[in-house]
Amino acid sequence: MRNRADRIRHVIGFEVIGLLLFVPLARLAFGFSVGELGVLAVGISIIATVWNYVYNVGFDHLLARWKKRVNKTPVERVMHAIGFEGGLLMVSLPLVAWWLKVGLWDAFIMDLGFAAFYLVYAFIYNWVYDKVFPLPVWKAA
Repeated sequence: MRNRADRIRHVIGFEVIGLLLFVPLARLAFGFSVGELGVLAVGISIIATVWNYVYNVGFDHLLARWKKRVNKTPVERVMHAIGFEGGLLMVSLPLVAWWLKVGLWDAFIMDLGFAAFYLVYAFIYNWVYDKVFPLPVWKAA
């Protein structure tokens, strides 16, 4: 399994690269100012950073317990990304509605856009991360 320093590097890289990609794209898609979206994105990013760490540790422990391994198949990567985004969506929906002063339905539609972006991004980022920073047992294989 990954050690604490590796997990922290993973989470920080995920959030920084995600913010640099997300804020300009969300500005184009939804028309809110970079300031409004930037503050919201940083707030959600802080929540997501904690969730990312906790979720990944839990997912890896479950995978190790049930499958006796921590390397993920493509289907498990999809399940991993959906689970992460679903959990984050439950927290971010009321935050988006409040911050952007929109109704829950509009916040839900925007959050679906956010989740779609991060769903694809999480899948790609985690796959690339595992290739760039493989576990020592993966290098041997």
